[in-house]
Amino acid sequence: MTANLSKRGRALRLRALALAAVAVGLLWVFKAPLIDAVADVAFLPVATTRPAQYAVSTQHGVAMKTRDGVVLRADIHRPIGLVKAPTILARIPFTDTLWNRTRSDVISRFWAKRGYVVVVQGTRGRYRSDGEFTPMVHERQDGLDTLAWLARQSWWDGRLAMWGGSAFGQTQWAISDRTDPGVGAFAIQIASSRFQDFFHPGGAFALESSLYWALNSAGPRDQDVDLKALDRGERALPVSRADDVARSDTGFFDQWLTSAPGSPYWVAIDGHERATTAKAPALLLGGWYDPFLPGMLRDYKALSQNKHARDTRLVIGPFSHAREIDWPGQAKPVLYRRASVEQVIAWYDQVLGVGQRPTPQPRVRLYVMGPNFWRDEQEWPLARTRYTKLYLQANGRLGKAAPDINAAEDRFTYDPRTPTPTRGGAMLGPRAGVAMQEPVGTRADVLNYVTPPLSSPLEITGPLKAKIWVTTDAPSTDFTAKLSFITPKGEAFNLGDGIIRRAFTPGERTPLEIDLGATSVVLEAGSKLRLDISSSNFPRFDRNPNTGESPATATRFATAHQKVWRSVDAASYIILPEIPKEDTKTQGLR
Repeated sequence: MTANLSKRGRALRLRALALAAVAVGLLWVFKAPLIDAVADVAFLPVATTRPAQYAVSTQHGVAMKTRDGVVLRADIHRPIGLVKAPTILARIPFTDTLWNRTRSDVISRFWAKRGYVVVVQGTRGRYRSDGEFTPMVHERQDGLDTLAWLARQSWWDGRLAMWGGSAFGQTQWAISDRTDPGVGAFAIQIASSRFQDFFHPGGAFALESSLYWALNSAGPRDQDVDLKALDRGERALPVSRADDVARSDTGFFDQWLTSAPGSPYWVAIDGHERATTAKAPALLLGGWYDPFLPGMLRDYKALSQNKHARDTRLVIGPFSHAREIDWPGQAKPVLYRRASVEQVIAWYDQVLGVGQRPTPQPRVRLYVMGPNFWRDEQEWPLARTRYTKLYLQANGRLGKAAPDINAAEDRFTYDPRTPTPTRGGAMLGPRAGVAMQEPVGTRADVLNYVTPPLSSPLEITGPLKAKIWVTTDAPSTDFTAKLSFITPKGEAFNLGDGIIRRAFTPGERTPLEIDLGATSVVLEAGSKLRLDISSSNFPRFDRNPNTGESPATATRFATAHQKVWRSVDAASYIILPEIPKEDTKTQGLR
């Protein structure tokens, strides 16, 4: 089934690319008029956005100089007839290609036609800007210089919004604490205020995502990632040689790998708890299979408690990182690119006070997978959630009955030389998202626990956590957990997963809490839930060598003998965020 889903996804993407290629060729000839026409018929949400009011003039390559003399260049799109207007700023770390310029112009002119000056500026070394590109490092100072430059422009009216996702979501966080001039409204997608947590989830290293990003971004131009080269790099020892083996030394990959959370390297990039110091609200857009989602949810909570940002909004859709997912049985995927621009004009209008104030957006909007609809909510997590414990039980069962015996455990052996392979999950790149899982009992190094079939539909919406008691004979090792669902046909698909890496006292029983992310799904009657416990999920996470050495530099492996407890005094369970049946409705469907 996954193969069929993947074929369908590839076919849709190839068709979209073919249409885009034709459009780009025509745009090159006819330029602005056709760009505007494409904006009105392509993926942009014309029907759900207020009507265009202005013609647009565009200047490409407008230069400004940073405090250290580097020239950054921007495209500026202005609504004709407005002497001054509010501004939308996007600082993008992409290569200056015909496709990227066209896409940028299409979106920017779409916004400018609705009364905003739109400034799309390349970060250092990207999109016509001078300097050497290094992800995230210069965005604080260059962002501050850009704010000062904007305030000197003749069309500046003092109102500023920012837009962008992933690395150019980070360009927003980098200056989120500034005022006079400062940003009045953020629109941040698939990014969080602490990139260090993205690279080091649960104390491990996000190997596939980090290496994919490094290979894509290394050098003077973005490059396509060869998945075979990616595989070679991920197998390299030590892990610090992964980029060298895959292509060449990137420099910044090693810094991502070896810089621990809280180190000066990450403080320079992430600052100090920026969600608590932000001076404006944000529209946050995440995906159920995006690796930034756990951090984004923490940001939402902090922003909602920040007096300057209380009006923050949260949208979570059926996406991985800037990609649609192939949800089982879904006829048509929800387009990420459309979602990333769909609500921003209404959001900016609302926060910046532009024109007639629109109806306030819901505080939270969630896409419920399974029935496949959007639903509006007032908070996250949902106040009506019933948190249910499902316990690890004998004979691979998972259920509500707590253990009633002592000294009960299940065992497995973890050998880093043959790690448990990743199948989907929250990563960067094409291997992320929903994937069919191996059948129960396939691997001896994975403990499977399965519920009885559901007697009626069940909605799970909220954070997912596993709390387990473990013992190991290794001085340092990992424990992983993955929650999946099994359809009535017997096919298993992943919902969320996580990892914990830490030092242990060999032979000592230790409690762990593993963050599995979050989800919103309705499972049909006859489905089952499945929890897998292991010590690897490779290459989503790097391998722990079990020797106590740093995984970044280790070149030898040791075998670890693991125990997972399910006894009265050491009960292991997953916490399931159940939504009462009477609330599992399709309200908000559109």
